[in-house]
Amino acid sequence: MQHTYEELYPGGTFSHLANTVEQYCSSETPIWWVLAEGQGGATLLSGQAHPKPIGCLWLGNAIDQATGERQAHVFLLYVSPNHRHQGIGSALMHQAETWAKSSGARQIGLQVFETNQPALNLYRSRGYQTKSLWLAKPL
Repeated sequence: MQHTYEELYPGGTFSHLANTVEQYCSSETPIWWVLAEGQGGATLLSGQAHPKPIGCLWLGNAIDQATGERQAHVFLLYVSPNHRHQGIGSALMHQAETWAKSSGARQIGLQVFETNQPALNLYRSRGYQTKSLWLAKPL
């Protein structure tokens, strides 16, 4: 998570993210890691970390506030900069959708920063649509 935030907001401090991971990481929130070629091939590892992953997908569950239905939720999708534009993000999203369907979810949601155009392009190419906007005002 920290790599993603550091890319989008250089110079920020993100120590609070450790609390987020500690709070939400459980056996019910699967994590998949992707290894680079030369580390066993471009491999999806379910539920185990590796010293040098090049991609990560972390999923969980949420409630659609409009309908009250349970849905799958993408907590994190990350592909290291040197490995982007190779289909890894799309493959991870396919994994997310497969897991969500097998878990009985009828939809999958995620949050993305509006300035993260590459991520928006990926999600839109896979059929994701904006359902709400999160607005904030500095005080």
